[in-house]
Amino acid sequence: MTAPELAEEVLDDLEVLRARDPRGLLPAVAGAGAQVRETARLVEEAGLARVAEGGRPRGLVIVGRREGAVAASVLRALLGPASPVTVDVVPGPDLPVWTGPTDIAVVATRTGAGRYAVAPAYEAARRGVTLVGIGAEDAPLRAACSTARAPYVPLPHSRVQGTTLWSLLTPLLKLATDLGLVADATADLALIADALDEVARECGPAQESFVNPAKTLALELLDALPVIAAEGPLAGAAATRVADQLETLAGLPVTTFRLPDQRVAARAVLGGPLAPRDGADDFFRDRSEDAGRRLRLLTIRDTDAGDHDGQGEREPRSASEAMQEVLRTATGANVPVSALAEYGEPERYGRMCRLARQLAVADFSAVYLALALDQERALRS
Repeated sequence: MTAPELAEEVLDDLEVLRARDPRGLLPAVAGAGAQVRETARLVEEAGLARVAEGGRPRGLVIVGRREGAVAASVLRALLGPASPVTVDVVPGPDLPVWTGPTDIAVVATRTGAGRYAVAPAYEAARRGVTLVGIGAEDAPLRAACSTARAPYVPLPHSRVQGTTLWSLLTPLLKLATDLGLVADATADLALIADALDEVARECGPAQESFVNPAKTLALELLDALPVIAAEGPLAGAAATRVADQLETLAGLPVTTFRLPDQRVAARAVLGGPLAPRDGADDFFRDRSEDAGRRLRLLTIRDTDAGDHDGQGEREPRSASEAMQEVLRTATGANVPVSALAEYGEPERYGRMCRLARQLAVADFSAVYLALALDQERALRS
């Protein structure tokens, strides 16, 4: 276990961070806003708008794994249950059997290679399904889309694995607005890019730990077993991303609960045998005396999740009420709590901009934690 004071020294030493980051994860995460702007330009050049000329589809099938699946889940949660178009997220290589000419299939992948990307594209073309491809510039998926005369968004090779979420989500948001499924103001790409730039300034490596929300969260997670409570479907999609980043980059096991439907399980874990029950958490305690990692609750809020999530269910039905119950359980069991990107004035941002800030802070935190633990070099040694 890395001592917190040593970890803080690492996070505030730019030369050490650079040495421990051979893939350039920090610059890649910091460039998320630029990634949105560049991808938006590539979307326009690809002629994605012509897909909407055929009218609103019956269903939208998004083929994606990891970051592609997260991007698809964000779109599905944003549309919500009132969406006039069904949104299905599949990993590939097979399309759902019901997919046909009245549907749109989007293959969203960083590389655009492998049977999980190429096979669905050729299958969509064979069935007469409207196809959209997102992938690397010279990928086999591009050839498949060219054969089907389908638009293809070519991503530059500079995209770093694990940091391309916004390259995959940007075309999906643009497609949804072109189809009239999402209001332009809700998915304003310029505002989203600005929000990501703002987080990059607040959480960049030059900002010291005591004023850097991402470094602070990384230090809090240094000896933690993270338990994520997400308020509603959109926060639940964000939780999937946060958990994947912490697991993949920092090697932490993470448990996620979407509220209100997983409220009972979340409370059982927070009040269960792994809860500390030995007084309030003390950041300055001697870590050498700890028996192991300690539970820490990480909340992801979405104030627009809705007052109720399903009529006829047992109380509480709303995600916000369930979150309050979970927080009370954590307090009663002495489980420390971290709130993701609730600092500053979150109410001045729209829903997607708040989500962008949350995901950006989480990405920075996962990278900082991996670098503090020297996980990047350890995995490649």
